[in-house]
Parts: sequence; structure tokens; C-alpha cells
Amino acid sequence: MPYAHTADLVLTGGPVRTMNPALPVASAVAVRGERVVAVGHDEVHDLIGPRTEVVDLRGRLLIPGFQDAHVHAVGAGVELGRCDLSGATTAQEYRPRVRAYADAHPDAAWVTGGGWSMEAFPGGTPTRQFLDELVPDRPVYLVNRDHHGGWANTRALELAGITATTPDPADGRIEREPDGHPTGMLQEGAMSLIADLVPEPDLAELTAGLLRAQAQLHSHGVTAWQDALLGAHAGMHDPAPAYAAASRDGRLTARVVGALWWDRTRGPEQLPELLARREELTYGRLRAGTVKIMQDGIAENHTAALLGPYLTACGRASDNSGISFIEPDALAACVTALDAHGFQPHFHALGDRAVREALDAVEAARAANGATGTRPHLAHLQVVHPQDVPRFARLGATANIQALWAAHEPQMDELTIPFLGAERAALQYPFGDLLRSGARLAAGSDWPVSSPDPLAALHVAVNRRLPDADEGTPVFLPEQRIGLDAALAAYTAGSAYVNRLDDTGTVRVGHLADLAVLDRDPFDAPVDEIADTRVLQTFVGGVRVHPAP
Repeated sequence: MPYAHTADLVLTGGPVRTMNPALPVASAVAVRGERVVAVGHDEVHDLIGPRTEVVDLRGRLLIPGFQDAHVHAVGAGVELGRCDLSGATTAQEYRPRVRAYADAHPDAAWVTGGGWSMEAFPGGTPTRQFLDELVPDRPVYLVNRDHHGGWANTRALELAGITATTPDPADGRIEREPDGHPTGMLQEGAMSLIADLVPEPDLAELTAGLLRAQAQLHSHGVTAWQDALLGAHAGMHDPAPAYAAASRDGRLTARVVGALWWDRTRGPEQLPELLARREELTYGRLRAGTVKIMQDGIAENHTAALLGPYLTACGRASDNSGISFIEPDALAACVTALDAHGFQPHFHALGDRAVREALDAVEAARAANGATGTRPHLAHLQVVHPQDVPRFARLGATANIQALWAAHEPQMDELTIPFLGAERAALQYPFGDLLRSGARLAAGSDWPVSSPDPLAALHVAVNRRLPDADEGTPVFLPEQRIGLDAALAAYTAGSAYVNRLDDTGTVRVGHLADLAVLDRDPFDAPVDEIADTRVLQTFVGGVRVHPAP
């Protein structure tokens, strides 16, 4: 065969899960340039020429590259370079980390970072006194792992002017001691009272964070992602400059969709700015045709928006049903306007009221604009009322799941279930119901809130137990388990659909060669071993990005 028709790369000798229903399983794939030119079996070997790189899979599994449909990659990468408290779950583990970081950075005006777990402290609320003992002379501000709360020492509170008489903002809460003085814990919108004072990272730090995160995501087989917040919000710094710089100079090896932040304090007057940013931030492998709308908070701090009130510690109904950050009528109006301009709505919706309000907004946009192809998606979906489950398929709204959260662990068992009550707690993360209703599933990590490892997420989606769970840990709502094939489809083809990367997400002729090689075939092993699987190689457009050549 003439050299001009041979492949640049052939992967052969192992199973290929294509996620293409027309040819679900193959054993060889050929790539020329950026794209797949053949998928099949021994006949693909005819494309091997003298300059073809041949990868012998030796029985290992080849799949489409994972795509993370909801992640904060730059923020995660920046945090890894600061006071990193992730991976630890006790207060005593945080002491040496905070002290060591402060000692190693004596010239830093602020000690910043995050990743701490609410389960490490009674009621999920740490105190300023804890930090005062470690760093008494400088302000400290550390966000928790879900980024819906911030922990400050006394010096930081003083600089922000937060006292017993400071009122709670409309979209947040200052936790207080019995005499009204702030404890040091700030929830949701109250975070901005201190976060706005923290020095902004410069472009060099943001770019270093992006590259650090990109390498880690590639190591997990992730070839594309949707960054769930391009903009500045509650201490999360705008990652857009880093993405723009890396896209233009070629250092962005992943395919990235940026979700532009919808400022909930404003209305449709911000549309011209979003249109300008969409054009500015669409270059190379970067696109910015999505808008992120945060409709509520989280269940652990009782800011997720519920249809009924949270319970108190005594099991009685409280006077709090959470926060809808945007009034339903205003939400419907903004989503309709965004949809008319071709923007994809990306909702943060945890509570059943927030989910319903987001679906209502999508329905309003459909009624006003018809089927526009904007592919709206709702992320998190912790509590979904059964009446709203079939609406996803009917409205064409994708369910964007973060599967790692659907398991028994301290934040769930101590800070969530008792305050939701048994009936509502049984409606959490209804992956099985959504799938059976015909909803399209996509998947993401929300890293740095939780691990960026898709295989750990697949494990929980299938087992509804964490990979390291004790043997006696019960399965979390077992009827909501989904099969490995459905979970893998969500993290590949489903997320590719959400990302509007229609020539990715499956292994088929003509598609981009975004691929991952696993060290085993998890379909041939017990389901409780899925998380033991590791990624050996990752390719984007036929170029190996992990490990380094």
C-alpha cells in the first residue's frame, strides 16, 4: 500500500470499547493526523507502514478519552500550589499543613488555599481560634472542598471589618458565636466579604495552575472538559486569561469549553458582555459558548433550595428551605435570552426546588424559542422530585452527574441525611431513575470539590459505595445503581454531547483520535474492582499527552 495511505498510529492487540452502537467492540484502531481512519480487527493492520507507530495494547482496554462535564481545573491547579488541605479529613491533619505552609512562605501577605472537609469539625463549622493558634500575625482564608464556605482567622475578619453587628448578605450567612461574634466560617455569598480582599493571582500563577491541572487530568485519561466557572466569584479567580494564553501559544493540549459566569446580581444587561467574551475566548482548542448559572447552594450548609424546609437537629421542620439565588421568573427570562443567543445554559442545581426552577426555565426557553440546539444541562442533582425526573428527557436537558457524591460518607451521613429527613434523603442522586426515564447522562468531577479520577466516579456510579469504603458500609440507595456501560457512556459520549464536541466521545472513523488506554478491562473484572483500574496512555488528536513521549 502506498505510504501516503498508511496510518501515523495504530493501536492493536486489545479490546476497544468504541461507545459506537454500530460497532461496539473492536480490536484495532488506526489514526492519520488528528483523526481515526479505521476501526476494526486484523484488516486495520494493512494501514501499518514503515513510519507508523504501533502500540501493542497487550490485552489492555482502549476507550474514547474521558470528558469532564463540570470541573474547575485552573482553580484546582492553583490550590495545589497553595496551602493544600485536600485528601485529609481531620482537624489534626490540618494543623501541620497550615503551619508548614505559613513557615515556608513568610513573605506572603495572606495564607490562602483550601480543600478542607466539613466532616472534620462539629457541625461542619471550624473556628477562627484554631487558625489563630497557627498563624496569629497574618490573615488566613481557606475555602472548603466544595467551595461553598470559607474559613478565616481573626486577623482576616478584622481586615474585612466583620463584627457582631455585620449583617448577613442576602445570598449567604456569617456563622456566629453565642454572643454574635463571627466564628470565622462564612457560607456562600458571605465568602465575598473576605475573598474580595485576597490578592489576585497573576497570569503566571493562573497559567501554572492550568498546566498543573491539565497534566493531572490527562493522567486520568481526560481529553476534554467543561470549566464550570469562567469569571470571578467568592474567591474563585477568573481562569479565562490563563486559558486564553495557553490556547494561543499551544500549551492547551486538552479541548476546553468555558462556562461564562452569570452574575446573579444583574440581569439581561450583561448579555453584550457575555457575547463579547464568547468571541474573545473562542480560539484553538478553547470555546466559550456556555453560561453557568448557580441557582442554589449545598445541602450540608442548608443553602440548597428545597421544596420543603430542612429539619432541625431535633427532627422538626425548621424555617429554612434554602436559597434560590435567582427568582424563578427572572431565571426563566435570563435562560430564554441566553438560549436565543445560542448560549448553552449550565445550571448548578442541588435541591429539588432548584432542579424544578431550572427545568421550568428550560421549558420557558423552549416555549419562546423552539428547539435551538443549545443542549442545556443541570449539574449535581442531589435531590430530584420524582415528578421532575421524566422532564429531563422531555425537555432535552442533560443530567450532569457527579457520581462520587452518591455514597455513604460522613458529610452525607452526619451533615445531610438527618436534616433532609428519610423521605427526601431517599431521592438523592437518582441516576437509575433518570436513565430509565430516557434522560441523557453526562458526568463530571467538580474537582477540586472531589477527585478528578473518572474511574473512581465510575466505581461509585456502579456500586454506590466509595472505593475505600469499609466492608460493612451499606450501599447507598441501591436501586439507583447504573451499569458500567451506562456510566462509561456518560463520561465519554454523554459529556462530549454536553460539550458540543460532536466528533469526539466515541471511537469511529472520522472522529478525532482522543483516546485513553487502561491497564485492564474493568468489564472483565468484578464491579467492586473498577476503581483499581489505571490509565496508562492518553492521546488528544492522535498525540500522546500522557505519559510524555
